[in-house]
Amino acid sequence: MMTRNPQVIVVGGGIIGICSALTLMERGVQVTLIERDIPAQGASMGNAGVISPYSIIPQSVPGLWKNIPRWLLNPHGPVSVRLGYLPSFLPWAIKFLRQGTAAKVQAAADAMYMLNHDNIQLYQRHLAGTGFENLIQDSCYVYAFRDEVRANLNSLDNDIRRAFGANVHQLTANELNRLEPALSLDFKSAIVVEGQARARSPGKICAVLTEKFNALGGVVVQQRATALIPQSDGWCVKTKSDIFHAPQIILAAGAWSLQLLEPLGIQAPLEAERGYHVVFKNPGVELNNSVMDMDMKFVASSMDMGLRGAGTAEYSGLNHPHNPKRLAALEQAALRLCPDMLGTEVETWSGVRPSFPDSLPVIGHIPGYTGLIGAFGHSHWGFMMGPKTGQIVADLALGRSPNLDLAPYSINRF
Repeated sequence: MMTRNPQVIVVGGGIIGICSALTLMERGVQVTLIERDIPAQGASMGNAGVISPYSIIPQSVPGLWKNIPRWLLNPHGPVSVRLGYLPSFLPWAIKFLRQGTAAKVQAAADAMYMLNHDNIQLYQRHLAGTGFENLIQDSCYVYAFRDEVRANLNSLDNDIRRAFGANVHQLTANELNRLEPALSLDFKSAIVVEGQARARSPGKICAVLTEKFNALGGVVVQQRATALIPQSDGWCVKTKSDIFHAPQIILAAGAWSLQLLEPLGIQAPLEAERGYHVVFKNPGVELNNSVMDMDMKFVASSMDMGLRGAGTAEYSGLNHPHNPKRLAALEQAALRLCPDMLGTEVETWSGVRPSFPDSLPVIGHIPGYTGLIGAFGHSHWGFMMGPKTGQIVADLALGRSPNLDLAPYSINRF
């Protein structure tokens, strides 16, 4: 067995863990990062690359329940639930639907904005001096509608975005075609949110930040953490072959976080939500911005490796294998979005997002366990919220006040 003695152990090597570990190393704290796979090759790599200060609308909104039967009955729809998993999923789903009130949406948006409002600048700061600053590009977020009646500039979500300072405007079909000529002419209107950015390669950004962490003297251990054990002088993290000790742990293991907390008697409604992406490697078309298909609820963006369509939500449990039919449906949806796209070489991926019913993560000290800091459950916004979350938990590990109310992110809020 091997014993290591860093000042902080970060368990989980997604973008949340990487940003947490890097921020601590930049502040002079010795960190060991333990990750079950190659760092940042999960949902942190497989997302749509949106970096949006105004992506602050939670998943559960007023009236959403009306769409659920239609979505579930459509095998190619944006949401699916494995039949055998339904009894396990229902308690979480009920909590999720109860979040769909205007007051709760506003409260969630306030908390999401605190984690997103400066994400572009924080990413630029992390990438400064690496030679890969161009991995972040200015962008708009285009919400494209086939039914122009549904493109409501004065909806609750757009009212909330404007209240936080977003420049939101509506496009006609002709204006949308001029902005995004690769899109299908079936789209009749769009809502555009300005002041965004997008990643040319989310995985490359994660790899660059990991290299920066290594260059500062950080240690990456590619092993699966199997247990967190409190001790009188801190914590012990067990893996299959090693034991690691540190005064403090930051738990950023995404959908696997609860497996490590449950032996400590800690429960939380964390759901593993499987997402998918397809990449058309030589698409023959280019999107100028990040585009969400509002019918299928997936996002498309042109990246260095091709045009990526990412999204959909599948609830089937943490360890259930991916569904090839969902990948095929996403591929067809992307071709409907950009009908002139070449589909001869397609790369696919699936991974799990850690989701709480209110769309907010757990960030902060875990009550009753000194030295254990949570940083997980970021749902669809992990890539956007990574830098700010890393900044907050680094403050907590150093005994500093993060100067914001962490109550909305408490693990005890449920």
